[in-house]
Amino acid sequence: MADISQQSGLSPASETLLRHYRSQVMTRRVYSLIAVAGVIIALFLAMNYANSANSGKFFDRLPYMFDFIKNFLPRDPFEIFRAMFSLESPYFDGSAKYNYTASRVYITDTFYIPHLIYQLVVTVNIAIVSTIIGGALAFALCFFAATNLVGAGAVRWFMRRTMEVLRAFPEIVIAGMLTAILSIGPIAAIIAISVHTIGALGKLFFEVVENADMKPDEGLKSVGATWLERVRYAIVPQVMPNFVSYGLLRMEINVRASTIIGAVGGGGIGEVFRLSIGRDYAAQTYAIIIMLLVTIIIIDQFSGWLRRRLVGNQGFNLAKGSV
Repeated sequence: MADISQQSGLSPASETLLRHYRSQVMTRRVYSLIAVAGVIIALFLAMNYANSANSGKFFDRLPYMFDFIKNFLPRDPFEIFRAMFSLESPYFDGSAKYNYTASRVYITDTFYIPHLIYQLVVTVNIAIVSTIIGGALAFALCFFAATNLVGAGAVRWFMRRTMEVLRAFPEIVIAGMLTAILSIGPIAAIIAISVHTIGALGKLFFEVVENADMKPDEGLKSVGATWLERVRYAIVPQVMPNFVSYGLLRMEINVRASTIIGAVGGGGIGEVFRLSIGRDYAAQTYAIIIMLLVTIIIIDQFSGWLRRRLVGNQGFNLAKGSV
């Protein structure tokens, strides 16, 4: 080691630090290799178990994984739009598969809403109502969970544990329990998604509050403002753009959640999607997928527009400059 120290021109103390650093790097590499090997072994065992649970057909059927998508195609691309807008199909043969006009939702004798669009509106309404209810309650509770606003540790502990419990169970589990009480329908879906939204948004909201600048709060406190006045005028204006951004992001998630819950009896487009796949209605299935994709894109664009209105173009330009 002395030779290495003389060759490198380092002092004995520096050489000791270098040897210690190299030892730590080697130890980290060994641990990383062990972790990667463990993941590979676990993955192999899981695949082997899946193959055994599938009567030994998992690996045999793996090359045919995409056969369903390849064979599950409409007779022509325009059939997707006929199903989407409840138009008459040239392939109508008396069966329900091509009878798109039968499920129209008539507003008047001549004006109607296409069935899939109507069901999508139901799903989006479930997501919007759930986001409003969950977001409002999360907004009211998050300030009591923030360390910089509440000195009582018991209050913060209770609020944070409450939020953890509310978001601990997936929406579909909560909806499954509620359907036994409230029966199948959108009400169970709204309650289930709202409960999960309170816990999820509450955590995001109080973390934003804890990162707020406390100088305005200190100024209001010095002139005798109450706790509610300090929250209203010092904290809320700072955190509201992030609250809106998180709320709109949560609404995107809730659209997907309401679709999944609809597939198990929550109503809306999810139920139609499940029936379409089960009955081999390819055109309706692809129409629903396209509609959901477009809906998520619209919500994302609206989120960006609204946040730009709240933050201003200057805030967006500063963010781009930092990137």
